Amino acid sequence: MKKMLALLVACTLVSGLAAPVIHADEKKSAPVADYAPGAKSAVLIDSDTGTVLYDKAKDTKLPPASITKIMTMLLIMEALDQGKLTMTDKVRASENAASMGGSQIFLEPGEEMTVEEMLKGIAMASGNDASVAMAEKLAGSEEAFVAQMNARAGELGMNNTHFSNCNGLPVANHYTTAYDIAIMSRELLKHPEITKFTGAYQDYLRKSSAKPFWLVNTNKLVRFYPGADGLKTGFTAEARFCLSATAKKDGLRVIAVVMGEPDTKTRNAEVTKLFDYAFAQYASHPILKAGDVIGSIRVDKGKEQVVTLKAKTPYSILLKKGEDKGDVRYELKLAGKVKAPLKAGDKIGTLAIYRNNKLLNEVPVESPANVDKAGWWTLFKRTFQQLVTI
Repeated sequence: MKKMLALLVACTLVSGLAAPVIHADEKKSAPVADYAPGAKSAVLIDSDTGTVLYDKAKDTKLPPASITKIMTMLLIMEALDQGKLTMTDKVRASENAASMGGSQIFLEPGEEMTVEEMLKGIAMASGNDASVAMAEKLAGSEEAFVAQMNARAGELGMNNTHFSNCNGLPVANHYTTAYDIAIMSRELLKHPEITKFTGAYQDYLRKSSAKPFWLVNTNKLVRFYPGADGLKTGFTAEARFCLSATAKKDGLRVIAVVMGEPDTKTRNAEVTKLFDYAFAQYASHPILKAGDVIGSIRVDKGKEQVVTLKAKTPYSILLKKGEDKGDVRYELKLAGKVKAPLKAGDKIGTLAIYRNNKLLNEVPVESPANVDKAGWWTLFKRTFQQLVTI
């Protein structure tokens, strides 16, 4: 029974849960100091668990400017994972994409770049033109891509968000909140390779051409704050100065979001204070590392009877420094027998997380992979082999 429980629990941990909160401190209290007095809205969360560490009007709807591109990058990374794109695929800039104003990488109509180059242009230079080019590549039009953005926001529980474009240029009915930005930032960080782009301070596009284009990251914290490696800045006259930033130290990764700051100096200083607060007060205690082999699960009548399971992301509990971890355990509650066909993401139950026999949270259990139903001949042979064995 214990062995079966361990295997079933493992299934949950690879499913990429939308917002698991594994926090050992039941009585969460907000810090007394206002670490972001210049911001209209701000939030600080632990990336692994989603725990809110600091909150200032986190659910206030505001224009996000180029922080919008976090969702654009998320859909690109998910398309790469799903095999719909490769980093070396060529992306052609349309007249529409090349016509974008604001921050850009100055794409010419008909110019081609790889997906990797476009990601550099979006993550580092906040290229509005590169964002539209990628949207058109993935969905056929920016409008269709924006519909995908809003659908994904709904799946992630971003309940106070609506996108009207893929780059954050001023437009009606385009808004989000600091907390919703933190949610999509956390989801983007489940693709750790994104920090290759968001964490780079400088690079080049068209390097071998007669006119190389020098990229300098708009997020200066990746150079000046130890452990900072993303994610995205934003500015318009309406939104003012915005930033979703992430940093990692001693195994603890946090995400700080500020919106409506008066200038870049204040924006960077206040995010720095939020980072310093988090790393001074909290510690992350790992349960699993990304890539750990953690078991397998049997699928009734599945083409594959056994699926090997690996943790997609790190799993940990968050504690105040000096706090004892205590006894942490998991209890799986299955909705029923796991049967094929099964799609990745299908809910199959819930996982209860306890510390010292007190419930911390319950999170959904999802299938880690697609499993087709086996054909009749395969099922017949399995039944025959079982009879022979008996």
